[in-house]
Amino acid sequence: MTERPFRADDTFVHDLGAPRRSRDTAVLGVVVSIPEPWAQLFVEWRSKCGDPQASLVPPHVTLLPPTEVAMSDRQAISDHLARVAAAHPAFDMHLSGTGTFRPVSEVVFVAVARGIAYCEQIAADVRSGPLARSLNFPYHPHVTVAHDVPADMLDLAYAGLADLHVEFRVESFTEFEQLPDGAWAVSQEYPLTGPGAG
Repeated sequence: MTERPFRADDTFVHDLGAPRRSRDTAVLGVVVSIPEPWAQLFVEWRSKCGDPQASLVPPHVTLLPPTEVAMSDRQAISDHLARVAAAHPAFDMHLSGTGTFRPVSEVVFVAVARGIAYCEQIAADVRSGPLARSLNFPYHPHVTVAHDVPADMLDLAYAGLADLHVEFRVESFTEFEQLPDGAWAVSQEYPLTGPGAG
């Protein structure tokens, strides 16, 4: 498995509060990438809002939040993710309008209008077997565009992207691993090759 540090066009997990890996564990995340030119648009909006994660967190839809796993389980996890990807077809995703988790969490996001059920099904399958885990909140696929910034900046993102409509084909999901220095690297892409089409 080849690791490389993430670039601005890589997918990344936005929960930077994840545990750091130890000698015997790794911290993984699994996401759906947002393609260009939309990814850059989201990065620019996140920067405009003063979000310090703008240059660190390429836009994505999370399937598995940062999760600590035993290094001895890495092959089993790769095999598991390959099986999940092989069981699900590629699908169309439509992002439309904005939403917020306020007051529970200071987040503004672009909403997934089409592809929600596919994300839910894939995420549930990813979070099984060697990656079984509970979530702190109910799963809600979305693309974060502002997080923990002043209220007026959250309002700016909410209003500024309210009329946005983005459509693209999702043909894979991406596994990331947190490196010892805290940076993240793409571990592997998993093509969605299951029967059917979205």
